[in-house]
Amino acid sequence: MTHDGLPREAVPSAFDAEARWYDRLVGANPGYHAHLRLSARRLQLPDAGAGLRLLDAGCGTGASTAALLTAAPAARITAFDASGAMLAQARAKKWPSTVEFVHTPVEKLTGIEGPFDAILAAYLVRNLADPDAGLRRLRSLLKPGGRIALHEYSVRDSRRSRLVWNAVCAGIIIPLGRITTGDATLYRHLRRSVLTFDGVGSLAGRLTAAGFTQVGTATMPGWQRGIVHTVLGTNPQEQP
Repeated sequence: MTHDGLPREAVPSAFDAEARWYDRLVGANPGYHAHLRLSARRLQLPDAGAGLRLLDAGCGTGASTAALLTAAPAARITAFDASGAMLAQARAKKWPSTVEFVHTPVEKLTGIEGPFDAILAAYLVRNLADPDAGLRRLRSLLKPGGRIALHEYSVRDSRRSRLVWNAVCAGIIIPLGRITTGDATLYRHLRRSVLTFDGVGSLAGRLTAAGFTQVGTATMPGWQRGIVHTVLGTNPQEQP
């Protein structure tokens, strides 16, 4: 384990080990699903998504896929994840025929063919070995004018947010993870990786550096105000 959590190449296997308990644990987080739906709505997808193709990048057990489906029930959604066990949990749920799941890391994107009208990437960028390359790959899958929403923890810019995050991790997330699964490795990684990840300003800067325009940020209501954010960007109409 590194100072900022697990080595990035070890993250998918860590999620594999925790996949069967994951939904139960995130379900105990007040606002978790509502906040994903808020980030999906912030993509401002028209006409309930009719005629649109959407990509859920790093879909995990499908919570972010469900959020996209709520925001755009008429869209076609492709969801992918690097963890086979997390993806198996997602596939086991009931979905309309317009939703498909693909097992691939963002570094390869095997079986993913663009262009897409919008992308939701929840809790993905922080766990990539090369976030900038990952964002460029995602942008290459977007239509000109297409939007991306990063839904991500970011506390580096706020002392208050770091204090709240540390308290919640020490008092709730890590103990609950240990009690539920018998192993707190993934939850210690969560704590450390969030503390050392980009501030929201730097994360917005990554989108700009990757070629996105109209970059903006918004946070969440409730206890995750200043802790979880939506960072939005647009693939420009004119490609360089």
